[in-house]
Amino acid sequence: MALSEQEIIRREKLQSLRNLGIDPYPANLFPVNHSSKQIKEQFEEGKKVIVAGRLMSVRDQGKACFAELQDSEGRIQLYVNRDVLCKEEDKTLYNQVFKKLTDLGDFIGIEGELFTTQVGAQCIRVDGFTFLSKTLRPLPLPKIDEDGKVHDAFNDAELRYRMRYVDLTVNQNVKETFIKRTKLFNAMRSFFNDAGYLEVETPVLQSIPGGAAARPFITHHNSLDIPLYMRIANELYLKRLIVGGFDGVYEFSKNFRNEGMDRTHNPEFTAMEIYVAYKDYNWMMEFTENLLEHCATSVNGTSEVTFGEHKINFKAPYARVTMTDSIKHFTGFDISGKSEAELFAAAKGMGIEVDETMGKGKLIDEIFGAKCEGNYIQPTFITDYPKEMSPLCKQHRDNPDLTERFELMVCGKEVANAYSELNDPIDQRERFEDQMRLAEKGDDEANGVIDEDFLRALEYGMPPTSGLGIGMDRLMMFLTNNASIQEVLFFPQMRPEKKQIQIELTGEEKLVVDLLKANNNQMDLSELKAKSELSGKKWDAATKGLSQHKLIKVSVAGESKIMELIG
Repeated sequence: MALSEQEIIRREKLQSLRNLGIDPYPANLFPVNHSSKQIKEQFEEGKKVIVAGRLMSVRDQGKACFAELQDSEGRIQLYVNRDVLCKEEDKTLYNQVFKKLTDLGDFIGIEGELFTTQVGAQCIRVDGFTFLSKTLRPLPLPKIDEDGKVHDAFNDAELRYRMRYVDLTVNQNVKETFIKRTKLFNAMRSFFNDAGYLEVETPVLQSIPGGAAARPFITHHNSLDIPLYMRIANELYLKRLIVGGFDGVYEFSKNFRNEGMDRTHNPEFTAMEIYVAYKDYNWMMEFTENLLEHCATSVNGTSEVTFGEHKINFKAPYARVTMTDSIKHFTGFDISGKSEAELFAAAKGMGIEVDETMGKGKLIDEIFGAKCEGNYIQPTFITDYPKEMSPLCKQHRDNPDLTERFELMVCGKEVANAYSELNDPIDQRERFEDQMRLAEKGDDEANGVIDEDFLRALEYGMPPTSGLGIGMDRLMMFLTNNASIQEVLFFPQMRPEKKQIQIELTGEEKLVVDLLKANNNQMDLSELKAKSELSGKKWDAATKGLSQHKLIKVSVAGESKIMELIG
């Protein structure tokens, strides 16, 4: 592994610390009793405090330094005076350890008392210093000038997602996003708990990937010698619990779908699903809008949020529009009673890309997605979906071609999906068989396997039930004004990092490379050989090695031969 100059220097400092008898990675507890936030909120002149964190800046003033310490809650200023820190004759702790062997980014422990500087800044006068952890790589440290302009910002998206640990350290706004994420989960959990519903856990590895239309990840269980699937949804298991006698159950579930990645999709994502007995989709609409108003207020202090150029208000109630009316409004086409062939022709006529594998449900979905979905900015319930689009949903009480289903649209994206759940086992079997036919036709998102155990559970009887699913990551995007799902996931899925092939050069090879670099990467071959002062044997070995590494090439220019550095 090739090290940068800075990395080499830091390793030398590491050894110097050990030579002084200081463990750069001590095992013992450090007795922190205050955070930077607590100090600022409860500042008391002369109060003794113990803090720990990363050293983020130092202003050297000779026998004293001003420095900044960053912990999990912010930054606090330190004043390190040589004679205060080192009361005895030996000043090594200040002169050597702090000033020469401590780098920005190192974790340190500080003991001291609070005071206010002449310019009114809250500060810790340091009288105790403990080395806690040596950093071997320098942090990227953005700087803000007097005009508020940021220099050397760590803002490359790929680097930020790949090295989130660095991103969180140097970009404090990123940490705030994830604090809000926790607030969202806590708010939703408390809303459900207060309503008397039970948080549960269901299997991640499933023998049949059910509960949604999606392509699963497949694995193999060696002991049982069976294929297993990472769950695409937890719906069918939660319904089994309603059959078992619970009035309301919910789960924050990690789901996995082997599909495309973009700014709103990650192959691993978090969904919340809740099922409540004796309710229908009308009740669930009211429940959902109250839930989201509560969550938005808990996260941001207000029901209003900004997302890009839009101001969104999550305050209940939300508009309600049927799927049929929406498509009719934006396309002029009425989907009611249309055959698969008519829907196919209509979609083609609208310039929508469709193919023969698509059934009625998929065709309607494509029309809605292409022509309608993006128009709904404020929270809007799209209701009463065609039966073909909703194989797990109860038939509409007023129209047998429709189902009692709604999706919540925000800024042109689906945030929530809910049903009056199908609890008729005979109807459910017919819907599953329709899905199998679609799978045989070539629809790779249709479920080609019937979950017989789930049908058996329904045959034992499930009460009328309404269910709701919310994409937590997508909701988080809206609540924090992030257009990319990667911004609200600590560790989004990334392509494998391209490894830099490190080539170890011999001393003679390095000499030839350095001579070429000093002459604009090319030299007359004879002149280069003469300047290298290498023997014939060493010259031949060096040039042969560089050729094998594909670092040089030789070309003919008239009567001369030119060696060029190409690597």
